[in-house]
Amino acid sequence: MDFTLTKEQEMTKRMVREFAEEKIAPIAAEIDREATFPYELFMEMGKLGLLGIPFPEQYGGAGGDTLTYALAVEEIGRVCGSTGLSYAAAVSLGASPIYYFGTEEQKQSFLVPLAKGEALASFGLTEPNAGSDAGGTETKAVLEGDEYVINGEKSWITNASYARSITVTAVSGKRENGKPIISAFLVPADTKGLTISSNYDKMGVRGSNTSEIILEDVRVPKENILGDETKGFGQFLYTLDGGRISIAALAVGIAQASFEKALQYAKERKQFGQPISKFQAIQFKLADMAMEIELARNMVHKAAWLKDEGKPFSKESAFAKLYASETAFRTANQAIQIHGGYGYMREYEVERYLRDAKLLEIGEGTSEIQRMVISRNLGC
Repeated sequence: MDFTLTKEQEMTKRMVREFAEEKIAPIAAEIDREATFPYELFMEMGKLGLLGIPFPEQYGGAGGDTLTYALAVEEIGRVCGSTGLSYAAAVSLGASPIYYFGTEEQKQSFLVPLAKGEALASFGLTEPNAGSDAGGTETKAVLEGDEYVINGEKSWITNASYARSITVTAVSGKRENGKPIISAFLVPADTKGLTISSNYDKMGVRGSNTSEIILEDVRVPKENILGDETKGFGQFLYTLDGGRISIAALAVGIAQASFEKALQYAKERKQFGQPISKFQAIQFKLADMAMEIELARNMVHKAAWLKDEGKPFSKESAFAKLYASETAFRTANQAIQIHGGYGYMREYEVERYLRDAKLLEIGEGTSEIQRMVISRNLGC
């Protein structure tokens, strides 16, 4: 077992941290306060090759691996949960399904601009009545001649308002046993009949764009079906397995930021004539925070390694996502407690970490769904 990062991974981690601290950190509070999506930052990240880390060079990517990508997500999430979430979604949900399942023509048309960082993409899975039960998709796609006509609604879709294309899941037929066939379709964002709106007023990750999508007689050529038209359900399950690694990495980043703020404050804040870091009650909180973050990070790295090695990783990605997201919330909550009254104030930032962390227990499969995935992998 070797836990040492390669030189390339260390270099990427260092480069992303420098970029995050120089470019993102100074405006993170404003991004949250104003609920503004930092599109210009993403264009800069694209020029640095961050949006193409896990994709081959032949498609405009950096030729990196999942672990390197997870390191980047953690470093961005450490300074801004909003930017970290949109970054993770752009790569894991926007671009990755096209790389995993797309034809060569689809990769050239849709993936290359994403991997080069010239555009963003989005993944339209969740619906008002199909959240945890993603198999309950109600959006329909009907083949008419050489085109599919899609009608339906998608909700809570990350980055959709800034996406060049959206991968949309829809019921395209029925199997012999009566169960629906779910297919995935590549829909350019400027397609007639596609309406995207961003009217959500969120508790956290406020600078990450979250949109509602209405599809009214949206027509796409049948060549825009992503991969096998009968395997859309399996495709998005695999996509979510990979996406959970990035959400777990984001959670580790938020937890690390919470810990660092709490440790710094504990050393500076004096009560009863000494820094509060000298009190055992505070020391034990910090010790537990540091331990849980390290455990979460190791889970993320193992899940990423398994994926890179081509080994089964569904259970481990669920482990990582579940534990890291709950660790992020606990750590941020304890950071507020250590700060006392100051922790409740926006200027000390830890309250933002708590608000941002909460979504990670919900998105990409709730904590309850993660426990279901794990139990099924255990043969329950």
